[in-house]
Amino acid sequence: MSSASIATGGRVLAADLTLPSGGGPHPAIVPLHPASERSRDQPLFRHLAEVLPPRGIAVLRYDRRGDNVPFDDQVADANAAVDALRANPAIDPSRIGLWGFSQGAWIAPMVAAASDRIAFLVLLASTGVSPAEQMRYGTVKHARQAGYGDDVARRIVDVRGALEEFQRGRLPREEAQRAIDAVANEAWFEHAYVRRELPDAPGFWPDMDFDPAAVFARVRVPTLLFYGEDDEWQPIDASIAAWRKAGVDDLTIVRLPGTGHAPTLEGGNISPEYERTLLAWLDDRFGRTR
Repeated sequence: MSSASIATGGRVLAADLTLPSGGGPHPAIVPLHPASERSRDQPLFRHLAEVLPPRGIAVLRYDRRGDNVPFDDQVADANAAVDALRANPAIDPSRIGLWGFSQGAWIAPMVAAASDRIAFLVLLASTGVSPAEQMRYGTVKHARQAGYGDDVARRIVDVRGALEEFQRGRLPREEAQRAIDAVANEAWFEHAYVRRELPDAPGFWPDMDFDPAAVFARVRVPTLLFYGEDDEWQPIDASIAAWRKAGVDDLTIVRLPGTGHAPTLEGGNISPEYERTLLAWLDDRFGRTR
């Protein structure tokens, strides 16, 4: 592994490039981040850097520029990572792919849909509904898992609806804040994932109504999708339906038993089926070079 850096948007992102042994040029993969983790050292990224180079595939991991990064900025950063790989003589520029988990599984198709430089996609928990709809689904599901019923589910949807309408500029701040104040002391409020105090103006969630299905429809590269047996944050069936409707010629969809939003089993261990399927899929399409 060697230290690297990615110049993007007037800043430099720290990165690590793990190359296979022996001569190149090698295929490569760039992992893209979930919303909750911006580090290049997160476990799923490290796992890729452990299992792919022995198969002849390089891995470039980088630190995201921060939290709550607009999608367009994340797309720019992913493209900058691809640029860095393409400039490296050890990398085959025709075999660079993207791996994305959760929010990263929105960003990766955005990059691939707008470019002919991406050879393949591997996506985990790729959500086929808007971020707003995904958060309504996830917060209600968490509340139900905590033991709350239909009444609380409706109230979570209502208070999140007030937040969303304020963000869209359709509801005055004072009215949206009153809706939050009215339920902020309820025991279930923590499951709504609504900020206690709204900012003075909309703009804090610019990608709330992003339409992933429209992006999926422009993807034309081999795509491997992993979904959990159950997912605590997004509607799997609706997401799979969005991908099937997209018409991607080479589309593989895998449901991983015993997993949820992440491809991990109880206790946090990475699913062996995820690893086996990932390696076999890459070998099948791009040839094992080790």
